[in-house]
Amino acid sequence: MDFTNPLVYGVPCFLGLILVELTYSKTHNKKELYEWKDLGSSLFMGLGSAILAPLLKTISAIVIFNIVYDLFNPLVDGVRTNIMGYQSFGYAWYIWLACQLLDDFAYYWFHRQNHMVRFLWAAHIVHHSSDNFNLGTAVRNGWFTILYKPFFYMWIPAIGFPPEMVVVCLGIEALWQFQLHSVYIPKLGFIEKIMNTHTMHQVHHARNLEYMDKNHGGFLNIFDKIFGTWKELDDNIDIEYGVTKPPNSFNPFVILTHEYRDIWRDMKKSPNWYHKFMYAFGPPGWSHDGSTLTIKQMRQAIANGHIPAVSAK
Repeated sequence: MDFTNPLVYGVPCFLGLILVELTYSKTHNKKELYEWKDLGSSLFMGLGSAILAPLLKTISAIVIFNIVYDLFNPLVDGVRTNIMGYQSFGYAWYIWLACQLLDDFAYYWFHRQNHMVRFLWAAHIVHHSSDNFNLGTAVRNGWFTILYKPFFYMWIPAIGFPPEMVVVCLGIEALWQFQLHSVYIPKLGFIEKIMNTHTMHQVHHARNLEYMDKNHGGFLNIFDKIFGTWKELDDNIDIEYGVTKPPNSFNPFVILTHEYRDIWRDMKKSPNWYHKFMYAFGPPGWSHDGSTLTIKQMRQAIANGHIPAVSAK
C-alpha cells in the first residue's frame, strides 16, 4: 500500500505559518522575536533540508526500512510472517496508533542521543544555535541528521510494521514538532500531563543550566517522565535560548559545520586515543583535563558548592 509523506503538504503550511507569526510579532509587542539575518539562515538551512531529504531519504530511510522489513518479515506461503512466528502487521487503525507510539519512543531516544553524543550533537546543534525561539527556528535543521536518523527507527519495520507506515508516522511527528516552536501558546492545562507542548519545548531550547537536556519527547512527555528528563517551564526563570558555544555567524555553512571543527580542535589537545574518542563520542563538554564540563558535571559541581570555571556544551 502506498502513502504520501504528510510533510509534502506540511512544507507550504510551514512557510505560511512563519509568515503569519513574523507579521504578528512585528506589528505587536514582540518585534525582537525574529531577526532578519537569523531567519534568513534558518530558511536557507530549511530549504537545503527540503532539497536533500527526498534524495537521501530514498537511500537512508526507505531502502533501509524495506531491506530490514523484508529480512525480518519474509513471505511464507504468500503471507508476510515475522521471524518470531507471528503474521506481520496490516493497516488497521489500532496498528497505526501502535506504530505512532513506537515512533514516539524511537524519536525520544534519537533526540536524546543527539544531546548525549557529541558527534551527533554536532549535527543537531544547528537546530539549537539560534538565540530566537520561533517557527523560523523550527525549520533550522542540520543536513547530516538524515544520514543516521533511520538507524534509530529500523527496529520498527523489523518487528513487522510496514515501512511506508513508519515513514508516514515520521512525517506526522515532524508536523507536530514544527508547531511546538511558538511562544504564543500558553500552558494547556490537562494536555500538559500527557503531551509534549509549546512551553515544554521552550524549556528544551533554553540554555539555562536548569533546563538543558530536558524534554526530548515528540508527541508525548511520558518517556521524559519515565527516564528522568522532563522539566516544566518555570515562569520565574528568565529563559535564554540558544547554546553556550554559538557559531557567532549567520553563514549557513559555518552554522552547519562549526561543532565538527571544534571536535577536531579538541581531539588534538591530547595524544591519548581514549581522550580523542571521548572528545568525539562522549557527552558534549567532556574534557580530559576538566577545562570544560558536561552538563551533568556542572550540575554536580553546583550541588557540591563548587563554581565551575567553564560552561558546558
